[in-house]
Amino acid sequence: MGLTSTLFTGLTGLNSSQARLDVIGDNIANVNTTGFKSSRVMFQTLFSQTVTGGTKPSATIGGTNPIQVGLGSVTGAIQRNFTAGSIETTGVPSDLAIEGNGFFVMRTPENERVFTRDGSFLLSAERKLISKNGFFVTGYGVDSNFNIVPGNLTDITIPIGTLTTARATSTARFDGTLNSGGTVGTQGSILQSQILHDTSGTPITGATLLSDVRNPGSLGTPLVAAGNTFTLRGAKQGGRDLPESTFTIGAGTTVQDFVNWLGTRVGINTDTGAAGSPGFGINGGRLELRGNAGTENRLELPLGTLLSDGSTQNPFAFTSAQEPNGESIHTSMIVYDSIGTPITVGLVGVLEGRTTGASTWRFYMNSANNAGSNFNLGSTVVEFDGNGRPVLPLDNSVLVNRTGTGAADPLVVRLDMSRLNGLATERSGLVMTFQDGFEAGTLVDFSVGGDGQITGTFSNGLTQTLGQLAVATFSNPAGLVARGNNVFFTGANSGDAQITPPLQLGAGRVLGGALELSNVDLSREFINMITASTSFSANSRVISTSDQLLQELLLLVRR
Repeated sequence: MGLTSTLFTGLTGLNSSQARLDVIGDNIANVNTTGFKSSRVMFQTLFSQTVTGGTKPSATIGGTNPIQVGLGSVTGAIQRNFTAGSIETTGVPSDLAIEGNGFFVMRTPENERVFTRDGSFLLSAERKLISKNGFFVTGYGVDSNFNIVPGNLTDITIPIGTLTTARATSTARFDGTLNSGGTVGTQGSILQSQILHDTSGTPITGATLLSDVRNPGSLGTPLVAAGNTFTLRGAKQGGRDLPESTFTIGAGTTVQDFVNWLGTRVGINTDTGAAGSPGFGINGGRLELRGNAGTENRLELPLGTLLSDGSTQNPFAFTSAQEPNGESIHTSMIVYDSIGTPITVGLVGVLEGRTTGASTWRFYMNSANNAGSNFNLGSTVVEFDGNGRPVLPLDNSVLVNRTGTGAADPLVVRLDMSRLNGLATERSGLVMTFQDGFEAGTLVDFSVGGDGQITGTFSNGLTQTLGQLAVATFSNPAGLVARGNNVFFTGANSGDAQITPPLQLGAGRVLGGALELSNVDLSREFINMITASTSFSANSRVISTSDQLLQELLLLVRR
């Protein structure tokens, strides 16, 4: 030990006090910064110089404690205070605040995910909700019925003043990851009716007139008659309700005519190359439907699904003879024809093949808005290489029949699937992130509710849900890394972001037309500034006193 060590000990105190003053200055400078979170400095001791390590007691003498001299202090941590600031009402609909836990989720132009408490947002020229520095606010989109589509985040778009004319969709873009490590689809559902006979007691064939179909043991009682109608109601594909459809029996209607209609209305796609031998026909006197591979193509025709002549009569009882297999994913997209009519197109992607260094997915498409009697819109194939990237060029499109609707026919939509990837993931995900069509109507205003749902008001007086904000929570928000511009990045000690709608899993409530103020307490900062400056002065005195003593030593040498 010596006087020089005292100088350096005082220096550590100066540095610590300076660090605290820096933090206090930053807090005071941001007293008016929207959503700012104040910080505090936590100090800890530097290492100590040990003169003696101490001894333990013995039978003849007591023990001694260690003799140590501390060598100063050091900044141990700078902790950010994430308590909520006061809420200020602004009346601006794009101003948002979170009451409670959580952060708004944004996307940078470089597609990095960042988080903020500063809800002073605005609309861009593209009518996207953005921050002051141009970051895109993300959340959940809506489907064709303006229902929230959970799960996949997309840029929040509020097209005020631009949603005024109709425009046909020409391109739909998809994002997602398809689990190419799943089960390859090799078989689809097989549904079979009871064995049926004709009037002579012979098992039916496709050429048998539908009016001649009988149940065994009741050959004199026709199941249906010419002029009757069949109504398909309650049929399901992959657990999803299929659209209701009606079939009228004519004098010359055959069993095959009926099965052909039924097969197309339940979404069976018989494109060349489709796995599982899909189709529909007669097998041993039974009506048979052979669906497409993939669990999302599972067919269900519960009792009461086929109603004869509008009554509760159910002449055909279908049972499952085979269940489908294969990794699959379902999504739907909303597109528009040339007069602005919204058209819902369902897509079911099925893992159809896998070889060394490649995998193949087939997408089956259907739409209840397809003019005519065919529910199917065909299928399209996407191949992935050994790195999970799509094999280019891609040529995927869907044609929707718009005959008799007043719109241009057909509606041709190019499917941009270049952003998909085929990797071995826990589950598949697929979502349409962009389409360039518009329906008629003009959006004039919007508001945001406590649950983050964005409600748009149209010029015709209707209100529709336009999307929903997402809120991210962290197990340790103090571990987030601040990068300026009022944003945070995920840090090594913050934990992963748990992204949910507001008011779920501990996330706070969103307040529209309001902003969260800085949580800096000026009176506390002034007190902290006094103690920090006093500490700085005291440590300066330690250095000056040590200097005086050194000067005295120098004078002794000269004497």
